[in-house]
Parts: sequence; structure tokens; C-alpha cells
Amino acid sequence: MVRANGAVSLRELARVVQTSEVTVRRDVRALEAEGLLDRRHGGAVLPGGFTRESGFPQKSHLATAEKTAIADLAAGLVEEGEAIVVGAGTTTQELARRLARVPGLTVVTNSLLVAQALAHANRVEVVMTGGTLRGSNYALVGSGAEQSLQGLRVSRAFLSGSGLTAERGLSTSNMLSASVDRALVQAAGEVVVLADHTKLGSDTMFQTVPTDLITRLVTDEPAAHDDRAAAELQALADQGVQIVVAGSGGAPAPASAEPGASGRGNRRDMPLPGQRRTHGSGPQPLRGSAVLAEQAQGERARVADLRRR
Repeated sequence: MVRANGAVSLRELARVVQTSEVTVRRDVRALEAEGLLDRRHGGAVLPGGFTRESGFPQKSHLATAEKTAIADLAAGLVEEGEAIVVGAGTTTQELARRLARVPGLTVVTNSLLVAQALAHANRVEVVMTGGTLRGSNYALVGSGAEQSLQGLRVSRAFLSGSGLTAERGLSTSNMLSASVDRALVQAAGEVVVLADHTKLGSDTMFQTVPTDLITRLVTDEPAAHDDRAAAELQALADQGVQIVVAGSGGAPAPASAEPGASGRGNRRDMPLPGQRRTHGSGPQPLRGSAVLAEQAQGERARVADLRRR
């Protein structure tokens, strides 16, 4: 499966071979010892270290149910008439398919796949960057893409990547892609990262978004025994990142209201200790709404449960 797809998640392996993730994890360790694959948090990839990147055909088959659930939740964060930027990736492509129904939306993107998903949305304006086409992920990169983003200002950036850690933030294995993603971040008032469980705890070569610039992470539910993923999520929360988690099995968690969201999609917010750091200003309280305050007690119990796992 890894040779065919370039990467695979432990959850998918366990489902295919009809065994537990504990058994799959043990077997993956043995295969890594033989040099047949490299373990990544929540999955495995072909050998190649920090610089290897799977192409679009491989990525499109990895954690598909989780990406769908993440895209459903992320779409609920977008308001009618808003202007946003959407980066390249298979998860952001799923998001774009759902944004086609948001009236008055303006989407700036360097991704041909995102633009294609929105091509027939008559109420959405799509603005493409310039640049050189990178065929492995159908994205426009290089100085042309970066220069076209200068002077641009939008409300949010939705980005994906190859890995996400609390220590380094979002990262990717390609220098040109990382440079364009950084330009997208500079154009946005806040940054929303879309990353399934296979990205959590993985670190790749080029940093795109440091942790202190990530406003929100939309991800899926880690496995019950996955202590590393739970610890990574808690570490990100401790640094001020708002965590939004889709329910296990790819199903969205129960809905919760939040001011500023359109109400589309369901989401669950993990509580965040302390205050959110805002780039270029002093500490800002992350949450001030009465609605979110009412939910805090139940969410603290969820974090405590994640810690115990």
C-alpha cells in the first residue's frame, strides 16, 4: 500500500487488514527496521527522510474520510462576502468544494485544484496568483506567485502542509511551496491550518507557519491510544492555538455556536489555557463570548481525557 500510494495512515491499514492499530504499529516498526518504509506520526511513507514529498495521486488516497470531516468543519468558519486565501493541498481542495456554496466569497489561491473546484461557482470570485506551475501538487510557485500577493489583505488564510508540531509549527518538504505559503500568511489577518492526524508530530524540512502565527487548527480525532498526538494537540493549545476537532471515524463532532461563524458545518473547540499571542501586539484574550464560556467545563474534561490517553 505504501509503494502504491506513497503514504498510508495506521488507521487505514488497520481497517484494510482488519486488525488493531496496536498490531499495525508493531508491524510498521519491523518494516522500518528493514529499511522498507519510514514511520511518520499516525502512518508510514516511502523511505526518503525530511525532503521526500508524495505527489498529488498519493496524497489524495491518504486519510480521505478525515480530510472530508476537516473540510466540513473549516467551511463553517467562512462568512458570506468574505475574502480569503486558500493554499495548495488535497485537504484545501476538499474545503474549496464546500466553499462553492458561499455567496459573495472571494478566494485568492495559488492552487489549480482549488480554482478548479470553484470554477463553476457563480457566486464566488476566484483570484489566481501568477507563478510557475509545480506539477506534483498543481500549485503555482516562485517569485511570480509571491509578487502577486504583495499588497494583498484578506481576513483568513487556510493552509495545509506536510507536518505540524508545537515546536516548529507547520512545515513542508519543498522550499518553493514553503515560500509561497509564507506569502499567503502575510496577506491574512489570521491563519487556519487544516491537518489530519497523520501530520501531527511530523516535522519536515521547511517551516511555513510558526506556531505563534497559527490562529486555529482544524484536525480529526486522534486514536484512543495515540498519546503522542494527544500530547501534540495539548502543546499546541498551550501555545495559544485554538483546536477544532472532528469526531472519530471522520464524523463531525456535535455543533457548537460561535460568534463570527456562519453556522455551516459542525465543530468542537478544545479549551485553550492562557491567552492568545497576536503578532505585533500584546497578549489578547482568545475567548470572550458567553457561549464559549458555557462550554468550557465540558471541554476541560475532554482535554483531561486526552492527557490520560
